[in-house]
Amino acid sequence: MSPRLELRGLTGGRGQAAAFRDLDLDVAPGAVLALLGPNGAGKTTLLLTLAGLLHPRRGQVRVDGAPVRPGRAVDANRAGIVLVPDNRSLFTSLTVEENLVVARPGRRRRGPGGGGDAPVPQELLDLFPALERRRDVAAGALSGGEQQMLAVARALVQRPKVLLVDEMSLGLAPQVVELLFATVRRIADDHATAVVLVEQHVSLALQVADEAAVLSRGAIVLRGPAAELGRDGARLEQAYFGVAAPQPAG
Repeated sequence: MSPRLELRGLTGGRGQAAAFRDLDLDVAPGAVLALLGPNGAGKTTLLLTLAGLLHPRRGQVRVDGAPVRPGRAVDANRAGIVLVPDNRSLFTSLTVEENLVVARPGRRRRGPGGGGDAPVPQELLDLFPALERRRDVAAGALSGGEQQMLAVARALVQRPKVLLVDEMSLGLAPQVVELLFATVRRIADDHATAVVLVEQHVSLALQVADEAAVLSRGAIVLRGPAAELGRDGARLEQAYFGVAAPQPAG
């Protein structure tokens, strides 16, 4: 199966220092990759670069084999790359439904002649029953868990080929986190979406992911099946400290 997301020789960062260097990485359609690593390893910077919000210094990003113009968020989005940022970035004065409507690709603007935006797909609201009950409530009045659901839903309404999720569990109740992780898994399975999941809650990330990779000191120092790495805590610990454990031959 051809990769949905490909990174080839990708180098980038903010300011003078490179946060990551010469990264090669593939994610298949329908696969969830847990991108792990210590604070400051460059995980968020990598997601921002993939989403076109930061310009890489060199290298290439491809979606379904087609190169994505670097450093251009609109081009990354058109290619099918959608980011759920760690700060959610909601329009807090707009309602739940309005946040979803404005995120729809190709939406029509309301005008003097009538018309208006198409409604939000019911299948999307079915994923988050709590949002359907609160569809007329301003995003700023939602709980933290509801806001995170809305941030994920707003990404999904764009029908991403590649979904980038940054620190989804931060500050949320365990039952909300379980729902969000299950939703990400379902989206990958049902829509062949490639998911890159940055998450400090390592055990949860490994449960939902197919593969995991540890980014440390600017390089991928460990990668393998998520279930296998979840059973090898010592190997993960070595990778987190920036020292790769011995890799099996082949």
